[in-house]
Amino acid sequence: MIEQNIHYWLMIFIFTWACFTFISLFITTAPYGKFSRKGWGFSLPSKWGWIIYETPSVVLFGWVFFMGRSWMNPVPLIFFFMWQLHYFNRTYIYPFRLNASSKKTPFTIVLLAFIFTAINSYINARWISEYGNYPTSWLSDPRFLIGLTIFFIGWVINIKSDNILLNLRGPGETGYKIPYGGMFKYVSSPNYLGEILVWTGWAIATWSMAGASFLVFTFCNLVPRAISGHKWYRTKFDNYPPERKAIFPGLI
Repeated sequence: MIEQNIHYWLMIFIFTWACFTFISLFITTAPYGKFSRKGWGFSLPSKWGWIIYETPSVVLFGWVFFMGRSWMNPVPLIFFFMWQLHYFNRTYIYPFRLNASSKKTPFTIVLLAFIFTAINSYINARWISEYGNYPTSWLSDPRFLIGLTIFFIGWVINIKSDNILLNLRGPGETGYKIPYGGMFKYVSSPNYLGEILVWTGWAIATWSMAGASFLVFTFCNLVPRAISGHKWYRTKFDNYPPERKAIFPGLI
């Protein structure tokens, strides 16, 4: 019972952190990538900072998941493989594809991201293998089927958009270019759109407060970043496609 109370209040904490993040990112642009700047103290190479703060999403999530009494059941195992499908790539494959050898990420950002991913991994893994109730009949539940579909649509958009960005520059090239193809036809940050769809699908498929807290945080974290990036593209390139929105086609 004590742990369940802790689990509940950690979810409340994530909802609160999401609101704070949403407001703060409209006041101060996060110092990453093209927005990197001095004044944030000691920094780490971006590649290794990324691996450090994403590692709990693979390692801690797996450890907590396998501690749950329901981990061998079919539905929790599907949730486990969905989560790991996304995060193993994000943590141990994607960073090594980045052309970011000279870029730095402030240690403060790495630390905050590490704390978030650790808490988020715990509450989601603990829910799906211990506190949640997912009988085999959940496999035919409309919430599971709809959530699974949205998850994989988002995952495909996320992967394809990342590939377009990673292949923008040829060997030896530097600087920024306008990305084209895929969902870039409609928005400036389809990789963020894909991420939001992934965790929308997760929240629906798991039908949980844990999943909802992650979705809300993802939305509050990525939407302001997408808007900042969209404004930067429009300022940087005179020929930037005027029909593109920031993150949601036809809306924002």
